[in-house]
Amino acid sequence: MTSFSEFLSMGGYASFVWPAYAIVALVMVALAIWIIAAFRKSERALTRLERAQAESQGGEEGAPNN
Repeated sequence: MTSFSEFLSMGGYASFVWPAYAIVALVMVALAIWIIAAFRKSERALTRLERAQAESQGGEEGAPNN
């Protein structure tokens, strides 16, 4: 059990090491959330553009594209 306690104390540097791990974990979670949100926003914008393009081409078969 002392080896686990020694591991947790990190040789006396636990007050520096564990907060550093926590900060890294928070940053990684925040980046994942940010990426997912940006992806969903891009998907919505693409859907709007595709819908607008389909509506503009809908009744004009044979007409040149603008």
